[in-house]
Amino acid sequence: MAGKQDAPTAVVVVNPDGMVSGWSEGGRLLLGWTAQDTVGRPVADLLVDPPPRGFPEGYGTGPDPTGFTALRHRDGSTVDAVLTAHPLFGPDGRAMGHAVTVQRWGRRPVVADRAFEQSPFALGVYDPELRFLWINASSGRVIAHSEEEVLGRKYREVLPEFDRTLFPERDDKPYTDKLSEVARTGEPARLITVFRPRGSDYANAWATSIWPVRDAQGRVCAIANWGFDMSAEYWARQRLLILNEASGGIGRTLDVIGTAQELARTPVPGFVDLVSVDLFDEVLRGEEPPSVSAFTSVETIRLSRAAQHGAKADADRAPGPAPPVTHTAGSVGARCMATGRSTVELTAEPGEGGEWAFGPGLAADPAHWPPGNPVIDGSIAADGLTGRITVPLRARGALLGVVSFSRLDRPEAFTADDLILAEELTAKAAVAIDNARRYSRERTTALTLQRSLLPQGLPKQEAVEVASRYLPGGTGAEVGGDWFDVIPLSGARVALVVGDVVGHGLHASASMGRLRTAVRTLADVDLPPDELLTHLDDLVLHLAGDHRPDGHFQPTGESGATCLYTVYDPVSRRLTFASAGHPLPLIVSPDGTRPPVPAHPGPPLGLGGLPFEAAELELPEGSLLALYTDGLVRSHERDVDEGITELQRVLNPSATSLEDLCDTVMDGMLLDSRTDDAALLLARTCALDPHHVADWDVEPDTAQVPHARKFAVDQVDAWGLKEAAFVTELVVSELVTNAIRYGEPPIRLRLIRDTSLICEVSDASNTAPHLRRARAFDEGGRGLLLVAQLTQGWGTRHTGNGKTIWCAQAPPSRT
Repeated sequence: MAGKQDAPTAVVVVNPDGMVSGWSEGGRLLLGWTAQDTVGRPVADLLVDPPPRGFPEGYGTGPDPTGFTALRHRDGSTVDAVLTAHPLFGPDGRAMGHAVTVQRWGRRPVVADRAFEQSPFALGVYDPELRFLWINASSGRVIAHSEEEVLGRKYREVLPEFDRTLFPERDDKPYTDKLSEVARTGEPARLITVFRPRGSDYANAWATSIWPVRDAQGRVCAIANWGFDMSAEYWARQRLLILNEASGGIGRTLDVIGTAQELARTPVPGFVDLVSVDLFDEVLRGEEPPSVSAFTSVETIRLSRAAQHGAKADADRAPGPAPPVTHTAGSVGARCMATGRSTVELTAEPGEGGEWAFGPGLAADPAHWPPGNPVIDGSIAADGLTGRITVPLRARGALLGVVSFSRLDRPEAFTADDLILAEELTAKAAVAIDNARRYSRERTTALTLQRSLLPQGLPKQEAVEVASRYLPGGTGAEVGGDWFDVIPLSGARVALVVGDVVGHGLHASASMGRLRTAVRTLADVDLPPDELLTHLDDLVLHLAGDHRPDGHFQPTGESGATCLYTVYDPVSRRLTFASAGHPLPLIVSPDGTRPPVPAHPGPPLGLGGLPFEAAELELPEGSLLALYTDGLVRSHERDVDEGITELQRVLNPSATSLEDLCDTVMDGMLLDSRTDDAALLLARTCALDPHHVADWDVEPDTAQVPHARKFAVDQVDAWGLKEAAFVTELVVSELVTNAIRYGEPPIRLRLIRDTSLICEVSDASNTAPHLRRARAFDEGGRGLLLVAQLTQGWGTRHTGNGKTIWCAQAPPSRT
């Protein structure tokens, strides 16, 4: 870098007549002329070209006292120089000429001064106490102060700190904090600040670099900085960030209202101050939205305000059903929905000549506006708006509603890029809302199917007191295949069943319905629990094969199900059960003890070829049984074992009402985060009064039939059911006779008085009787037909020791 000898400064004193009256040593170094050569000569002799008009007086007046010219060197060469003329005055104020400073033109300090002064970047220098040492014109425009107004003053003396609660957009504290940090540490720094410059209504983003200035000893003697307005790049980046947030934040749930709320929240406050989302009622119900032609001729379009979110706390839509809103014919919303095109409305003030004057945000907008935009509408200011973008909400060719993006307090005008952002946000949300609408429709269909397949009311029986609850998965979850059932069985017994089909949706609901029907059919055959599950396992295998193109099924368990089948006998107070991959029942005795269940769940249904284990328990009267699906005990917050422990804790055996206990269990067990269906079946066991059961061993001799008839008639009379004596006598006679003739001893007759009058005859033979048509001259074949006609029902159940033939008749009112 050149030293002082390479860049001398000459000082020439010129009298009012234009004659040189003073010459400095710098003049000799710069031009080669000595004082003897120049003093007394016209200053114009130093110029290569004829002097300009008013020289040198014109170089000392006006806003710019400097001038560029070519001077003669003594050796005949030309020196390009910068001249600065300063007028000289005497004590009486009379002009005494000019003092002219001369510097070589080129890489010289004056050129650097001009470069920095004219830089479009904001430049400034401060001392370590943050006093202004120098600023250029661009910096002065940013802070709305001239260099003369700020030199020597501290930053905060010139620019007091704003109250950030009142002016959050004008916060320049990060900038001053960074200046102090650089002065303290001596380390350069960079930062981006967003603030409104003094005197401006528009927020700007500034990129600033700050570095320390050190003296010859390396001490920090000043802090310099430069900055430039990067608003275009900054806001483009912010729009990308908003779109990125929308990609992960919109459509997280399969709920129409929830998705609309996600759309309303995403662009506030980074883009706009208020967003409202209006949807057709059909969309909220999961139905097909109306066609555009359906409302082009109507005066008012009715929608519902699905979501509204604003920067102010009171701007959000109140919780509850979506309130109705209307868009009258000719309104911006109605036009957007009818035409399918967005509209940008801006407020503006009339300028000179009546033209509309836009703010710098719009005037500097380089993007291309689509036809018809923007619309200048000063009337929206009455609603407190400075701008509004209205976008039709469309997906897959269907119109779902309309979205409004409004700016309230911020005065920045919308740009064409802002319109693109609003349309991108709306397009992303439209697909998510339509997905939620379609899911809502399918889920409603699946729920309707599932509820139609579940028991609408529990059957009347006296073996157990029962209560049940079923809740589908939370919002956004598909309908599952959970189910339960209560099935009255012969001999006053009852079957309690609960199961869960793997998977979700309509297929799971349909499979659940088929399994429930199959269980009822197999229960009617009165199979033991383990045998029933074996038959059910075969059925699931066949159902899975039906869904494969080749008709074969690879047993992976993915298309399987779980099931718990229990049978309770109120006469013996014994509970028999078997599980196919389902949680075992929880049992609580009347005294609060929890007896262990001596069994293990077997394999899930659908694997095939594996046995199921049956277990049996004798229960005290009043024992509490809890059958449930894993949706009740499993969640993201806890595993199954923790859930079962919690279920045991909330099961209160002393609860007087099973309905209330069901509510208590569901409230205590189900979490907001659950995603699976949950079914609960509670039962409190009853014991049949011993006086309502009578049995008699029958010798395998037809001579015993009259004695059996008399035993039955006497017992019915003792129960006060004399009107049932005739039918009972005929039924006992037929069943006992068949057992003696075709069965094997031991033979046993049992009468049970329950909700019906039950007659049972057991023997050790496994051969089951069946109805047949007797010919005219046949002596037999009419007995079972007679039994079937005189009773409500009859059947056969097989036991480990043979079979039992039973029939039931509705007892007449007690005499």
